[in-house]
Amino acid sequence: MPVQGNVYMLVGDGANITVQVGDQGVLLVDTGLAKMSDNLQAAVRRLSDKPIRYIIDTNDDPDHVGGNESLAMAGRTITGGNVVGDIGASAGDTAAVIAFQSILDRMSMPKGNQSSMPQGAWPTDTYTVPKKSFWFNGESIRVFHQPGLTDGDSMVYFRRSDVVSTGDIFRTDSYPVFDLKRGGSIQAIIAGLNRVLDLTVPADDKSKDEGGTMVISGHGRLCDQADVVVYQEMVTIIRDRIQDMVSKGMTLEQVKAAKPTMDYDPIYDTNKGPWTTEIFVEAVYRSLSEKH
Repeated sequence: MPVQGNVYMLVGDGANITVQVGDQGVLLVDTGLAKMSDNLQAAVRRLSDKPIRYIIDTNDDPDHVGGNESLAMAGRTITGGNVVGDIGASAGDTAAVIAFQSILDRMSMPKGNQSSMPQGAWPTDTYTVPKKSFWFNGESIRVFHQPGLTDGDSMVYFRRSDVVSTGDIFRTDSYPVFDLKRGGSIQAIIAGLNRVLDLTVPADDKSKDEGGTMVISGHGRLCDQADVVVYQEMVTIIRDRIQDMVSKGMTLEQVKAAKPTMDYDPIYDTNKGPWTTEIFVEAVYRSLSEKH
């Protein structure tokens, strides 16, 4: 789906994927599930016959990094920065995979006798500062460290195209997802949504027309600033409701019984899969009560 400028959005089984194309090559934000790698490569080839140069991981969930290995091997690095070359091929023979340092730490962490992810899928160009910027295909690419789902999330701003790719900090298909064990929190999600609002501008500030800066959500549809405002207000209201209940000493079961999400459930409720509304309420409660 064409988004704006030279940026496209690919939608399939897994997380949304952002593609930027130009004379220098192809940049991907996230790579989807491993099983979708061939489909992803075919979709990219329809947009450009240039090599994949960069992959940016917004987090380390399998639906965001599953295609790293095969997509990186299909590309070629423009060397520079903190590039790790020893991944089974020379650095120039694969696309650079960019992520915050803690994403590499988790993906390379031993799990039994093996790492949690194959070595070829690991980030090869990590950063530890609040922002990593570079120039590619005629525009500034700004990668922001923005915790949300985890402590290592990133969001990407394509400055000339005026497009923000948010990863799972913003989604339209469910309540926010965050993992307390990996450093995520409801407060971090709200801070991330506020940053998206800082980066975006509506087409007409007086009438709040649709358009302006476009926002590619981690899951769900293509959006603009007005959509993020609605979502940010919803998350903030639910946070405040549960925070008030926590301050009154209510137990988790009492909070669940109070149904703090009830008026938003027709839009965002999910009762199956790994992240249900009940799990979301419990995660918010534990995040705010510091009992996790």
